[in-house]
Amino acid sequence: MRQISNIAELREHVGNAATVALVPTMGNLHEGHLDLVRQAKVQGDLVVVSIFVNPLQFGPTEDFDKYPRTLVADCAKLEGLADVVFAPPVSEMYPQQQTIFIETPPIANELCGATRPGHFRGMATVVLKLLNIVQPQVALFGKKDYQQLHIIRQLIAQMNLPVRVIGGETVRAADGLALSSRNQYLTGAERAEAVFLQQGLINLRLAIGDGERDFAKLEATTIATLAKRGWQVEYVSVRERATLSPAKSFDSEMVVLAAARLGATRLIDNLEINIE
Repeated sequence: MRQISNIAELREHVGNAATVALVPTMGNLHEGHLDLVRQAKVQGDLVVVSIFVNPLQFGPTEDFDKYPRTLVADCAKLEGLADVVFAPPVSEMYPQQQTIFIETPPIANELCGATRPGHFRGMATVVLKLLNIVQPQVALFGKKDYQQLHIIRQLIAQMNLPVRVIGGETVRAADGLALSSRNQYLTGAERAEAVFLQQGLINLRLAIGDGERDFAKLEATTIATLAKRGWQVEYVSVRERATLSPAKSFDSEMVVLAAARLGATRLIDNLEINIE
């Protein structure tokens, strides 16, 4: 495995590969990331994992400076899985002040975008830069960041990029908590409580499966239940899967998405819903 921090060197290294598979990450890798890398090995002759904490997608009060940077440990986990780790410094990715950005669709201002203005603009901009730098044929992203994956699919389709996107299923701990680099911020008591975010979504999905179609009522009930347990809920929302528009009673393919805080830690989760 080769570690590269320079764009020119990376382009030269991957230029002769028949099929390049890219897994973009911000590092602090966990089993969810590694699962994507294993899938990438099946999809490409050469697997590139990028590790870059992107300042453009952090707001002024968010945890950019505190975000865990564990490059040595990350590279150790990737041995035998990835062919290249691309870990550029900020000065390499942004050699001058970034003044050109991807204009994101209206959905970027909803759900997570409602409380994180500019987040998806920064995410889409760096993803486009990484795709341009690496020029993969395949790119893999986790479904845990469901709204992000939706916007990336739109980005690639509308910019006519020759990249096939694969969405990896959410990897969970044994008790059901979606794996996230931010889980390490949870105290012991918060970690025990964190499983109830997924449980709330499971209960909502079960109610829909039983025929309930008052989505606003289900959302409000889930929010109230979590709030009673001490969560600060940003949203629980049932959406049509292909567009992420609010679900209608006749929709058969949906997803319920949620974001909430335990103490200072913000967690997100989602569950897909299929009605036959």
